[in-house]
Amino acid sequence: MTVLVTVSGCGESGPTAAEAGETLKNHITELMKERHALDVKITDSGGRDIPCGEEKAKRTFAAIGRDPVERTGSDMLNDLLLGALSRVASYRIVEDHGDAPIRLANDKYKTMIILESPGSGQYGVRGETECLPTS
Repeated sequence: MTVLVTVSGCGESGPTAAEAGETLKNHITELMKERHALDVKITDSGGRDIPCGEEKAKRTFAAIGRDPVERTGSDMLNDLLLGALSRVASYRIVEDHGDAPIRLANDKYKTMIILESPGSGQYGVRGETECLPTS
């Protein structure tokens, strides 16, 4: 008697660093649009592999923008970004100590986002991918 066993998902390796980097870029860009941030500037355009293991790399991306209300504090700005992010993609909170950066992760896309608005109406978002295969 011969038994055939099929294991689904074994051939799927998930996204490459470049694919996850594009997703990260899209998520952060869409987050700023969703929040209607003004004067958005890309502070880290990413687009390059940062080696982090054998044939593995991670990618980064970051942006800043301005809230129309210039006196808005950092904690409130991060909360506003967190609410807007839920309309962009599903991220889970990894770390939130209040009045500090909020770290979030998306397991499907292998991306992490840090909401780190400094206050005075200034949004700050940066992110990175997990350490992923380069091809």
